[in-house]
Amino acid sequence: MSYTIGQVAQETGLSVHTLRFYEKEGILPPVKRNESSRRIYDSADIEWLKFACCLRDTGMTIDEMKKFAQLTIQGQETTKERITLLEEQKERINSQINQLLNRMSMIDYKIKFYSNNLG
Repeated sequence: MSYTIGQVAQETGLSVHTLRFYEKEGILPPVKRNESSRRIYDSADIEWLKFACCLRDTGMTIDEMKKFAQLTIQGQETTKERITLLEEQKERINSQINQLLNRMSMIDYKIKFYSNNLG
């Protein structure tokens, strides 16, 4: 099945501008074009974009996303490098989670403190 850029934007939550930017920057491999030169996306493109959104939403930089995408395009021989990038991202996510849990504990403490002092 094929999708227009508008359909992909709606499916992924990315703007048309961001889709074009991701393609231009190499985060998304070049998209196929129809006879009118309009972009035609397929299911694999949408799945890749959803994964790219996951990486972005967890704080991966554009440069890191580009590097990951380029390694993916290069194929099987880059699997170890891709795993390393993902493990590093996972470590950053775990650090963020721990920081948030610490912040939540501080907030919980203050809620109890203020609740006990209501009178």
